[in-house]
Amino acid sequence: MKMDGEKIINASKQEVWDALNNPEKLKLAIPGAENVEKKDENNLTATVKTKIGPISAKFTGNITLSNINPPTSYTLTGEGTGGAAGFAKGTANVELTEVSEGTLLKYNVDANVGGKLAQIGQRLIETTANKLADDFFGKFNEILNPQNSNDDKIEITEKHSKGLNQNSWITVLIILTSLSLLFWYSLS
Repeated sequence: MKMDGEKIINASKQEVWDALNNPEKLKLAIPGAENVEKKDENNLTATVKTKIGPISAKFTGNITLSNINPPTSYTLTGEGTGGAAGFAKGTANVELTEVSEGTLLKYNVDANVGGKLAQIGQRLIETTANKLADDFFGKFNEILNPQNSNDDKIEITEKHSKGLNQNSWITVLIILTSLSLLFWYSLS
């Protein structure tokens, strides 16, 4: 499965980079995050509880950062398991660019999903993934700009490429990856 996207974050590139590499800020922004821990400069672990359609699970993930170019880009390689609900593993490339509105965060993800999650319909997974991504970036913007927590000030642009569209796992992977940044973050 492949997913591409971009978001405007209402903060400077350095502020976004620092926040994406701050486990406490990531924990606040990731929907359902129970734990985000930085193991060392290039490795993170996270536990996220979520529900995708009829499947509820607690997912534990490990993220490794590589190709680190602070505060501009990095690559996240992650793997997460949710018991019987399934697993996800993949790679995310994250790039930050200064724009007049703040910072443009671009990401592209290539992931594989298995287990019960892989059996859920494409539309349900895509809808859930979009909601998780919107919730994460909305909260992330709010954390960086508490005085501008008005949703009207958050500009969001998303692009999805062709693929298996099991985007909710990719979103979880991106979010976990964001723990290093984004999906960088060090994902965060």
